[in-house]
Amino acid sequence: MTEAVASGVAPAATVRPARRSRGPGRPLWSAAVLVLAAAVAAPVVTVVVEATRAGVPDWPAGLVRMVVTTVLLMGGVALGTLVLGTGLAWLVTAHTFPGRDVWVWLLVLPLAMPAYILGFVFLSTFDAAGDVQVWLRDILPWFEVSVRGLGGCIVVMSLSLYPYVYLMARAAFTEQAAGTYDAARVLGAGRRRALRRVLLPLARPSLAAGLALVMMEVLTDFATVQYFGVRTVSLGVYTVWRTNYDFATAVQLSALVLMFAVAVLAAERLLRGRARFTQHGRGNGLVREPLRGLKGVLATLACVAALAVGVVVPLLQLAWWAVSTLRREGWASVDPRFGEYLINSLMVALLAALACVAFAVVVSHAQRMGGGSLVRTGAQVTTFGYAVPGAVVGIGVLLLLTQLDSGLRALGVSGGTGLLATGSIPAILYAYAVRFVGPAYQAVDASFAKLPASVTQSAMVLGCSPRQVLTRVHLPLVRPGLAVALVLVAVDAVKELPLVLMLRPFGFTTVSVWVYELASENLWRLAALPALVIVGLATVPVALLFRQVRAEDRARRGEG
Repeated sequence: MTEAVASGVAPAATVRPARRSRGPGRPLWSAAVLVLAAAVAAPVVTVVVEATRAGVPDWPAGLVRMVVTTVLLMGGVALGTLVLGTGLAWLVTAHTFPGRDVWVWLLVLPLAMPAYILGFVFLSTFDAAGDVQVWLRDILPWFEVSVRGLGGCIVVMSLSLYPYVYLMARAAFTEQAAGTYDAARVLGAGRRRALRRVLLPLARPSLAAGLALVMMEVLTDFATVQYFGVRTVSLGVYTVWRTNYDFATAVQLSALVLMFAVAVLAAERLLRGRARFTQHGRGNGLVREPLRGLKGVLATLACVAALAVGVVVPLLQLAWWAVSTLRREGWASVDPRFGEYLINSLMVALLAALACVAFAVVVSHAQRMGGGSLVRTGAQVTTFGYAVPGAVVGIGVLLLLTQLDSGLRALGVSGGTGLLATGSIPAILYAYAVRFVGPAYQAVDASFAKLPASVTQSAMVLGCSPRQVLTRVHLPLVRPGLAVALVLVAVDAVKELPLVLMLRPFGFTTVSVWVYELASENLWRLAALPALVIVGLATVPVALLFRQVRAEDRARRGEG
């Protein structure tokens, strides 16, 4: 996802060879893409079919409240991220002030802080029993405010997710509007009017894409909302499945979550409208206005506040908890199962990353071999799993395995699929592949797109088979893209929570699940060390993002 966010555009178009002769082996590559597309789509299709067949479900109590709460949460977070992300993007793009060159990159850092970690740190600090309110009550004994609830959840998610909108808005302001902005200024428009009447309408497609990413993350999350006592439809899926083992109702709720996701994508298309903007000429673009004196201080404070609340203070709090606990209780305070949980996380993440990158290579290579429109459609299908909420993927995988188990038993296979039907590591890996093959494909296909078509054509003319072209030509040349894809998927897999909670076998725990369980029991100090591990790993793709966006900026400025 960070790759897509960094570029602010759809995956790069694949460069196809000019000649598409039907050599031996190509139908197999095309068939492989279609099989992968079917495997990715199967959980979602199964949920839809099962929900359609089930008839009128036995909806859980409070369904209307769950739906209303989900709508309010998505709307509130969308508004918060829009204001915060767009405002900060405008501030660093159109102005110069102390530290501006540093803040422009550091403001992306909240991407490394998962919302479910920021959520429990926020509660421990600002809730009635937190340090802030305890200090305030020493001064004002009557003061007590609860930050639990919808409002607190919206604040936390907005602070954690605003970089999606920030990156999209900044890319739009710097790339799309230079000449048009100059024309507006020449015609007498002030900076604010040019922003309101020219830049924001031009940035509408980018802002819509950023908001769609934000709302998909909101739909996927259920740990943060659980901390704040906000019952959403996604939380309802997990609760119904894990608490009541009511599979039929969980499937119906999953279909409802899927409808929310479809509504988000439709809203994103609606916001884009028929916008097709082409920038002719580079123009001078946004000439940065210097902010001096009090204005410069306020601009710096705005960046400091966003970064401090979203990253610095939570990190310091986690580090303080971890260090103070170690100093007071020694290494005995560290759960002896920490190593086991960390190995579980890394093992699952590594296997998922290898699988996703392998699938991405197959899809990109098949397109490179000229698979036609059917293969291109299949390739697009393999990427849509990332837009599906984790609760839907989890229930879909369980449903598929249950049906497979029933089918095998009907065929006389003793034991069916065994433990696969109730959750297993292969089930987790399958669900991870459905969710994360999209980001892997974007990174790998971007590297494939940089290869000249003549390279592939030359290898084919010299008699190489499609497999030899892949192993001897393509793979050595796209190694950077493979490495980026591996890192992106592995880090996403380490942070992933809903799929592991729904599909894990008995006794299998990862670091993310451990943090969730400790935070759910208010054991925040014990959750600090594993939370720091997750944040440290999540910093890796953010660093890659820094590097990529900075390289694009330098290239745009012609600095080589």
